[in-house]
Amino acid sequence: MNKTDLIDAMASNSGLSKADSKRALEGFMDATAGSLKKGDKVSLVGWGTFSVSNRAARTGRNPQTGKEIKIAAKNVVKFKAGSELAKTVN
Repeated sequence: MNKTDLIDAMASNSGLSKADSKRALEGFMDATAGSLKKGDKVSLVGWGTFSVSNRAARTGRNPQTGKEIKIAAKNVVKFKAGSELAKTVN
């Protein structure tokens, strides 16, 4: 499912127009990204939690040459599914 498919599904499930669904989805994404950028967690009870974790710098290998390369430290976004979402997919 891509963004357009999700907007279509949101519109049909909620009774909103596609334009309203698109604005709602973009608002959710902007609010979530802004909160994660500040270092906060975004928790949707029963559905899941988005959080930011720091990945330390490390040494890796170029798979083609075998040469060692340095991989810089960076922040990564994590998602942990909640119990209701986990039950739905199993």
